[in-house]
Amino acid sequence: MDIHKLTAPLAGVSTEEWVAAIAAAVISFLAIHAGVMLLRRQLCRMAEQGRAEKPYAELLKGTLARTSNLAVILISLLLGLSLLDLAPPWDQRVQHLWFIILGLQLMLYLDRAVTIGTRRYFQQHAEDEAAPSTVANTLVGWAVKAMLWIVFLLAVLSNLGINVSTFVASLGIGGIAVALAVQNILGDLFASLSIAVDKPFEVGDAISVAGTSGTVEHVGLKTTRIRADSGEQIVISNADLLKNVVRNFKRMSNRRVQFSLRVNPATAPALAATIPAALREIIERQQNVRFERVHLKAVTQDALEFELVFYVLNSSYGSYMDAQQAILLASMEKFEQLGVTTNNPAYHLVVDRHAPSGETPRQAPRALKVQPR
Repeated sequence: MDIHKLTAPLAGVSTEEWVAAIAAAVISFLAIHAGVMLLRRQLCRMAEQGRAEKPYAELLKGTLARTSNLAVILISLLLGLSLLDLAPPWDQRVQHLWFIILGLQLMLYLDRAVTIGTRRYFQQHAEDEAAPSTVANTLVGWAVKAMLWIVFLLAVLSNLGINVSTFVASLGIGGIAVALAVQNILGDLFASLSIAVDKPFEVGDAISVAGTSGTVEHVGLKTTRIRADSGEQIVISNADLLKNVVRNFKRMSNRRVQFSLRVNPATAPALAATIPAALREIIERQQNVRFERVHLKAVTQDALEFELVFYVLNSSYGSYMDAQQAILLASMEKFEQLGVTTNNPAYHLVVDRHAPSGETPRQAPRALKVQPR
């Protein structure tokens, strides 16, 4: 590379012009840096005072925090160079640099503004503003920022004299090929979009899917991470997740509990008739429990089966287990008071070795009889 050829257009600049350009660059840097700092402090005061403009103050304060010191230095240098009478091609190069640097700093501002704005929007429309960011927030922010950066890239290429229309057409053909190659990834991406729109669950929900129960920790663009009840982290692709039935326990307002108690079939009918009322009384004594029904469900040679149905009036699994435990313990105590046993009936085996009349012992089979005691 011929350095003298590149610097030849700058050789005609006098020393006084260079000094003025450097001074202008330094003054510009100090002025821009001081202006940004003062504006950020003013926005902090507005946010702390709780004015009506507080949301906008927080947005502007977070956006200005993305100011690049390198961009400020380059802008100051370009301001100094603008005072010089530059010959081609330096004048065109300076114009291109102006566009790229200012556009890049503007994109940094927009990128931060989109992140803050989308997060604040979804927090305001969420049931719990302190909840973690949802997948909808992630997808919308990612899509808007990707579109802005693509537009900026095309604008830079157009400013540099590149035919953007041909480039866009090439991107379209290449995009089709890439889409065919990564169709599984795109399937997970659209599945995450479906989760964001339909909201079958959100971060923090307790769910059960494909034989796994746990709490949702993160919903990403490709996978969902679940912290299992046993402690390990389970990663499931979004597409596979939506193919299965998802049970969301957090959105359950109450729990329906149904189980059976079996007593000895030798229990007297009059005594068995008192059991449903006794069990109902036990259930109605429990807190946060609504009685539904108690019935004698089945009578077999093995047991009398009583079916209990009640509702726990909250979604807590601990409350459900506490209520069931209290009812079972109280039932055991009540059965003991009534003299009802839950033991299975005892049987004894009788082996008849005598041959039926008219048959020889060799021809007579052994007869096995089971008789209850």
